[in-house]
Amino acid sequence: MTAGNRIRNRGQQERTGIWWWCGQVLSWLVLFTVLALIAIMIVIPKLGGATAFTVLTGSMRPHLPPGTLAVVKPIDPEQLRIGDVATYQLESGEPEVVTHRVSAIGASLGGEAQFIFRGDANNTDDEPVQPEQIRGKLWYSVPYLGYVNSALSIQQRTWLTWIAAGGLIVYSLVMFVGAWRERRRKELR
Repeated sequence: MTAGNRIRNRGQQERTGIWWWCGQVLSWLVLFTVLALIAIMIVIPKLGGATAFTVLTGSMRPHLPPGTLAVVKPIDPEQLRIGDVATYQLESGEPEVVTHRVSAIGASLGGEAQFIFRGDANNTDDEPVQPEQIRGKLWYSVPYLGYVNSALSIQQRTWLTWIAAGGLIVYSLVMFVGAWRERRRKELR
């Protein structure tokens, strides 16, 4: 065995040793986690026409504890049923919202539909809600991810998405060039 072969064999061992595999697994886990977070928080809601909110209080415990990311999809209020979890504006046209469960559906004295909501952990109903106040029905929720959602602004989420996409492109290029180089080395032997 020549010195060149010994060096090549050592290099191959390093690429397949325990530390190399640990590094590979860790890098794939980090990549998968970042992509999953971006998909759950940004891409899926945007593609579905939904909005992500963060649960701030314990009124929906145990189903939606504080810090939960609640993704709400717009819905025709006539499709809401008792037991559905939905998000509504406290005051029509104002940004402040509440996510509670529909506890009753009725009509005002004027015949207009009204919805009564109640938090799962509350023992009293909320004030009656008009259909125009309803932002949508709960599509899905993810515990603890609401804290991340609250910490990032819309602009930061957009940048995070672009950085992740750029990182994937760079990673793909590096993997492609590495495979190409390895193939060239084998051809030259």
